[in-house]
Amino acid sequence: MAVVVSKVYCSNSEVVLVVRSRPPVVNGGGFIVTNNYTQNVVFKVDGCGILGKKNEVILKDGDGHDLLLIRKKGGVIEALSMQKKWRGYSKDFEGCEKLVFCLKEPNNNSCFFKKMPIKVSIESNDYKNQKNFQIAGCFPDRACSIVDSNGNVIAKVGSRKEVQQVMPSKEVYIVTIKAGVDQAFVIGVIAILDYLYDGSTKC
Repeated sequence: MAVVVSKVYCSNSEVVLVVRSRPPVVNGGGFIVTNNYTQNVVFKVDGCGILGKKNEVILKDGDGHDLLLIRKKGGVIEALSMQKKWRGYSKDFEGCEKLVFCLKEPNNNSCFFKKMPIKVSIESNDYKNQKNFQIAGCFPDRACSIVDSNGNVIAKVGSRKEVQQVMPSKEVYIVTIKAGVDQAFVIGVIAILDYLYDGSTKC
């Protein structure tokens, strides 16, 4: 895999990140992402509680600078479709929005809902590698993976064992990302999953 959002977030080795949800009442929800080894904050995700808007989340770097604006496409046609689309946008050097990736959410109103996987596609014309992915497993249980069309796992969500031993919680979990995979892209996808499954990014 190659750069999707920024080469800054593509490591030569596997990376383990820790995701911690922020309490909606105290901090407006969303979550922070730290490096499991250095404990440094790598990403922050703001959702409805902070933005005051539904169907929208923002991925920021550790210093609070915007990396991705992620929003759900609306409209009558979209509402009637069997799949609803979320789109992630970055900004170029001129400040213009650039479509980076798209996530297709199965429509809850569709009788085919349970049979349809969540699919992700990279939309950037500059990206020449594997472009199609899907979510395997169950995100609400913190047991899922992002898998490419060849069946290769590029990132995996799992529970943090030391936390589970003290107190079972889904508010803290780990994301293991393979070498060369853009971490910002992966966390952007997880931000949408968090919203879809009534996580801390949703009001």
